[in-house]
Amino acid sequence: MNVYVAEFLGTALLILLGNGVVANVLLKQTKGHGSGWLVITTGWGLAVFTAVLCFADVSGAHINPAVSIGLAMAGVFKWAQVPGFVAAQMLGAIAGGALVFLFYKDHYSVTDDADAKLATFCNTPAIHNPPLNLFCEAIGTFVLVYAVLMFGEGGVRVDGGEHVKVGLGSLGAPLVGMIVFAIGISLGGTTGYAINPARDLGPRIAHALLPVPGKRDPDWGYSWIPVVGPILGGIAAAGLYLMGT
Repeated sequence: MNVYVAEFLGTALLILLGNGVVANVLLKQTKGHGSGWLVITTGWGLAVFTAVLCFADVSGAHINPAVSIGLAMAGVFKWAQVPGFVAAQMLGAIAGGALVFLFYKDHYSVTDDADAKLATFCNTPAIHNPPLNLFCEAIGTFVLVYAVLMFGEGGVRVDGGEHVKVGLGSLGAPLVGMIVFAIGISLGGTTGYAINPARDLGPRIAHALLPVPGKRDPDWGYSWIPVVGPILGGIAAAGLYLMGT
């Protein structure tokens, strides 16, 4: 499979499961309605786990432009591949957002809270404070990218004593999922922890394009924060990683 196809499919799967759990919790008359933040953070951690497990051995399953940029800044990923990866991730995120809408279409129709509908596509801050919101997104993504870089240096011993680097391969899927779960539980309460430009912007575009009944505006004024913040966090993580190598 082509690496760009893998990034498209991996990001679409991430959004289908991740935004899917948000829709299950927030939209009316679902089986999971009102089940809360713990369910959302668990669902997102498992969404990352599933996407990485499926596609890591093909493309590394970055499924996140901030990860691709951070790895390139750290010198462990080719800059020439970054534009293609980011484009695939963005298109996959739009597709994933559309799939969530189709899956829960009846529940969008019976839900009258336009803010809740928007939240099933993209992030909104608990308290609107752009400088702090930007800081929170940068810190959350810093934790993600730095942790990925650090465990990517490790490896395992297989039969015969051969040392195999784990990197971002499928063996790392549980670790990435746990990292995202930890970020969500500990740091997600301020902005909803996009920590991924494609995860927020792609479905936000889908929300603007799709015939979501009773929808509100996509809040384009806030949309730059979940893009710029994660990229800054990824760059900072790469900088610290390089200082220690």
